[in-house]
Amino acid sequence: MQIHSAIAALRAALTNRGRVVFVPTMGNLHAGHISLMQQARAHGNTVVASIFVNRLQFGPNEDFDKYPRTFQADCDKLQAAGVNVLFAPTEADLYPEPQEYFVEPPAIQNVLDGEFRPGHFRGVATVVSKLFNCVQPDVALFGKKDYQQLMVIRNMTRQMAMPITIVGGETVRAEDGLALSSRNGYLSAAERTEAPRLYRLLNNIRAAIRGGANDFAALEAQAIGELAAAGWQTDYVAVRQQADLALPKSVDVPLVALAASRLGATRLIDNIEI
Repeated sequence: MQIHSAIAALRAALTNRGRVVFVPTMGNLHAGHISLMQQARAHGNTVVASIFVNRLQFGPNEDFDKYPRTFQADCDKLQAAGVNVLFAPTEADLYPEPQEYFVEPPAIQNVLDGEFRPGHFRGVATVVSKLFNCVQPDVALFGKKDYQQLMVIRNMTRQMAMPITIVGGETVRAEDGLALSSRNGYLSAAERTEAPRLYRLLNNIRAAIRGGANDFAALEAQAIGELAAAGWQTDYVAVRQQADLALPKSVDVPLVALAASRLGATRLIDNIEI
């Protein structure tokens, strides 16, 4: 596996490498990331991963400084997964001057996760656009666990006429249902035991809707109440349309139940398609 930090060296390494498939990450890799790397092989000839903890998508009181950096372990996992090229830029490589031009998503950036993390999706869209320009992939893979992020990137790619196919990878879960996340490592042993409740409640919402329930606000309120009773601090539980994350106009369209809630000091997100 080749490792490059400089953009020029990366581009030279990808010359004449056939169909390029890209999986961007912030490192601290887990089985969910590795699943995307393995899926990537089916979409092209050369698999490129990136590791970059992007300051622009963290709020002033978020965990940028303490976000886990496990570079050597990540490299070992990527090599074992068959990744051909790793792009691991420093901040000086990717932001050699203050970033004054940004990609500004539409109103979707201000709802759900965006309501509680102002500027987050602006930072995501900007860095992903920049990474796309560096790697110039034919295909890029993103996990469905970050459902809103996937939608922002897919819409940005389409509207900006980028010649890149965006593929969403299914959420990888632990045996007890907890969605794998780099932030799960923040959980204490007791919190880790409690954490699967979030997924169970989303499953309950899906089962209720499949059973004919259509009072989405009541389902959301019930889940929030159960989380509160168990000591969680919830940002949102929401049933939305898959197509645009708008409030559902009908039960006859594909839906998704999404949640973000804090267990102790750790903010967990999850979703389940209906």
